[in-house]
Amino acid sequence: MNVRITPSKLSGNVIIPPSKSLSHRAIIAASLAEGKSIISNIMYSKDIKATINAMRAIGADIIEYDNYLEITGSKVKRVSDVIDANESGSTIRFMIPIALLTGEKITFQGKNNLCKRPLDPFLEIFDKFGIKYSKGEDYLPLEVEGKLVPGEYDIRGDISSQFITGLLFSLPLLDGDSVINITTNMESKGYIDLTIDILKLFGIEIKNDNYEKFYIKGNQKYKPHDYMVEGDFSQAAFFLVADMLGADIKLKAMNMDSHQGDKKILADITDFGGEIKFDNDTLTLKNSSINNAIVDFSQSPDLGPALTVLASLANGTSKFINASRLRIKECDRITSMKEELEKLGGAIDEFPDGMIIYGADKLHGGVVDSHNDHRVVMSLAMATLKMDGDLVITNAEAINKSFPNFFEIFESLGGKISYE
Repeated sequence: MNVRITPSKLSGNVIIPPSKSLSHRAIIAASLAEGKSIISNIMYSKDIKATINAMRAIGADIIEYDNYLEITGSKVKRVSDVIDANESGSTIRFMIPIALLTGEKITFQGKNNLCKRPLDPFLEIFDKFGIKYSKGEDYLPLEVEGKLVPGEYDIRGDISSQFITGLLFSLPLLDGDSVINITTNMESKGYIDLTIDILKLFGIEIKNDNYEKFYIKGNQKYKPHDYMVEGDFSQAAFFLVADMLGADIKLKAMNMDSHQGDKKILADITDFGGEIKFDNDTLTLKNSSINNAIVDFSQSPDLGPALTVLASLANGTSKFINASRLRIKECDRITSMKEELEKLGGAIDEFPDGMIIYGADKLHGGVVDSHNDHRVVMSLAMATLKMDGDLVITNAEAINKSFPNFFEIFESLGGKISYE
């Protein structure tokens, strides 16, 4: 799908889609609880569908309704010997330790860049604990056979917090106590907070020792719990950037007490000169100009593409630091954003772990590619607010990964879109 966007003013109200991070976690926790849970405010993106199907593959009974799930969980058992994570990093990394609770052979599959995204922390655990595995040239497909056992797990904290979350889901169900030792500086702490919050709601206790050690009692049981998923700050980021670029969009369904790591977008937007107000469940933003800023991405790598667009239209030069994990997402988001924005008149210097971005008053129209990355598509769409010509985004169907109705909402705000 190729999309042509003609620059226009955007205004109106948006109900922000449910948090993908919390949706994954709630679906998994409910599926591990022996009993019925209702998980409401669900958006059926490709990533969420991958997790739903993965949990069915290990025994959960999940009924899908328009915007909620009825989940009857069970003890973990192998229903299917293949789990297809599609392109979802969360699904693959959460599910591998959970699947090892079965003790049976299971093959994990994925598509596109997910096959190349690192799984080394798990491979090191397999080697230590004698878990059999085989893989091809890339990380996927991955065949695993063995049983997770209680013990001490050493794992890096600077590749992805998803590996730690996968262990936090599975270790409480073992018949002995375990410890997770974090061997490097812990990044994306907010995502670990989300995991521990969800686990607590479903009856699982984790002791967090300053993100350096996690103590997990064995023989715990998940308890059914009804849960409504809150709005997603990583999706809100695109509309906040639009407001900085001249839109008048009010954001609904946001939880300002959220532990989402991407809530950092509020501080980042403030650094760029935005004034954020929250009243009666509505988030609004005003600004008079766009400042340059220094942004640290160690705790919030998913905000990279949206903020790259904002920095490209700021007054002066901005610097992005601690951003190396942007390179191991759906695409290399540093190189990809540089390539596409420079087609439109932007100027960016890239480094292994960051960028220097030279702001401009406007960007030009042109043709850009999604790099099969949902966040690249949505970020570039918002750049049209300060463009002097049409923008064509090729392979724009990448939005289906997280936000399938993004362009419908964009049009409802006054966006001018045609499909080519």
